[in-house]
Amino acid sequence: MSSTQTVYPFGLPAAPGRKRRIAVIAGDGIGPEVVAQALRAVEPLGIPLEIVHFPWSADHYLKTKETLPSGALADLRDNFDAIFFGALGDPRVPDGVVARDVLLGLRFGLDLYINLRPVQLLSEKLCPIKGKTRRDVNFWVLRENTEGPYVQMGGSFKRDTPDEVAISEDLNTRKGVERIIAAAYALANVPHGSSHSTPRVCMVDKANALPHAHGLWQRTFKAVAATHPSVQSSHLFVDVAAMEFVRTPERFDVVVTSNLFGDILTDLGAAICGGLGVAASGNIHPGRCSLFEPVHGSAPDIAGKGLANPLAAFLTLAMMYDHLGESACGDRLRHAVEVALQSGRVTRDLGGACSTAECGDAVLAALTKPTPS
Repeated sequence: MSSTQTVYPFGLPAAPGRKRRIAVIAGDGIGPEVVAQALRAVEPLGIPLEIVHFPWSADHYLKTKETLPSGALADLRDNFDAIFFGALGDPRVPDGVVARDVLLGLRFGLDLYINLRPVQLLSEKLCPIKGKTRRDVNFWVLRENTEGPYVQMGGSFKRDTPDEVAISEDLNTRKGVERIIAAAYALANVPHGSSHSTPRVCMVDKANALPHAHGLWQRTFKAVAATHPSVQSSHLFVDVAAMEFVRTPERFDVVVTSNLFGDILTDLGAAICGGLGVAASGNIHPGRCSLFEPVHGSAPDIAGKGLANPLAAFLTLAMMYDHLGESACGDRLRHAVEVALQSGRVTRDLGGACSTAECGDAVLAALTKPTPS
């Protein structure tokens, strides 16, 4: 991997003398457990934060029938710098109403159009692909986060009958496509820990089968790419991209794609790095309050048993520090996670025997270890 310091191009403007305000939504299942472990890192990192906890979860919904309260979006947008998120999803709540209203409500309501996912191997022993090194598995995926099928345009007719018809529409706008592609080039054009001497952007679509929606992606990509001649631009259809993520991950640097394809490809990217237990993400609007979440879900089957892997939450917190303009703290925290991984003091999903708290202890020990003079 490159030793060049990473520059995060989407962060907040400087706020000298002002304590950053962080909204914490721990959520359901293992969310509160992993969030609690990650927040242990705040004090040793040495940047004072004002942390405000919000109760939005299945428990809160079952007590109040409230998901995302009226006025919450304006409060978060105007009065907070970032949102640190655990997980949502509980079998007691039908149809995922809380997860839909809160998580998708925040993504759409705050216009968090960049879903940023690092696909970066932190320990070679976690990679299921034979012979791949950390330098080989080292790229970023930018997923469009506010359009596509997830806008829930569509409906059903003659439901629960043999003649049922269901339609889901795939919404793509020139504005939405152009700004996520521009964001990919913004990342490619700054030092971002790349393994490549020349920055690369690969756009992934399925225009051969979806000529209208993904024809827009292709035309827009060509137009934006033409304004960045120093970047090596390329294109893959999504089925080929999935194969190449596994076969030759070293070819990638910055990948940009649609909401649906990004959702799928980034979990494949997580798998080649060791699984969802080490997968962090940011839901970002550049320069504004943005949301940072580990992507592993609420895992209600292991909640409260001390089995949850907190490393993705630590890595997500590191991304949040990048957004706050404190990348040195983010780098320290990522290094502490790497040390914990190398020590083997990890949870069962990564081959260790540690509890959630013991894995958190390993990260905190690495974080607070004095630097040799």
